[in-house]
Amino acid sequence: MGPNGAGKTSIFNVLSGIFQPTSGSVSFAGCDITGLSPQQIASAGMSRAFQNIELFGNLDLVDNLMVGRHRHIRYSPWSAAFWTRRVRAEEDASREVVEEIVEFLELQHYRDKPVRLLPYGVQKRIELGRALAMEPTLLLLDEPVAGMNVEETEDMARFIMDIRADLEIPIVLVEHDMGFVMDLADRVLALEFGRPISVDIPSVIQQHPGVIASYLGHAAQAPDQGSTEDPARGGAGLPVSSVTQGDDGR
Repeated sequence: MGPNGAGKTSIFNVLSGIFQPTSGSVSFAGCDITGLSPQQIASAGMSRAFQNIELFGNLDLVDNLMVGRHRHIRYSPWSAAFWTRRVRAEEDASREVVEEIVEFLELQHYRDKPVRLLPYGVQKRIELGRALAMEPTLLLLDEPVAGMNVEETEDMARFIMDIRADLEIPIVLVEHDMGFVMDLADRVLALEFGRPISVDIPSVIQQHPGVIASYLGHAAQAPDQGSTEDPARGGAGLPVSSVTQGDDGR
């Protein structure tokens, strides 16, 4: 978490290879990935869903999810042109994975239309599904509920919890909905101008003087005794980045 300009998206861009760090290094799964291209990092198992929807609008649900299978495709363009037995086997295997994601994200009713005709919240879910189609070992989500209504936000929260619990995929999350993140996060990293303020559990971060000062510029005042509003959670629209862990503690 951090105010605008704190460096949240820059961290994502460095992790995923879009930006190269000017100093230091990046390690992923025990390997130094500093200087690798986004394609190489994706092939290593890091998957990212962007804030802005980048689906292929004229393609249907299944075809958009199949795009996420690219790191598992081993056949050559020459083999694809002749639709060889190996190509058919790999395509069938990828289709099975995609169908599981369709069921997991409850997208069965949206498979027959171009995705550009689908509701915004459904498109965001498809964006998440495409990232899952890579079968990642780390999932980066950049504002997954931006622009969603309450019902869509609740659905996305449920799916993210299912990803963590059922698929055991660690998640790094940036999100402006404070309540959304505080309900989901295991740990929160608070940033200010590219520097970490604190890394801790949500309840501690909410009360951290440096975090409060970073957002508000002064110490937070205690709410009126008759008020039930929690200023640390309530609707401040504060951008948040968090890390959720898989059940194995990754």
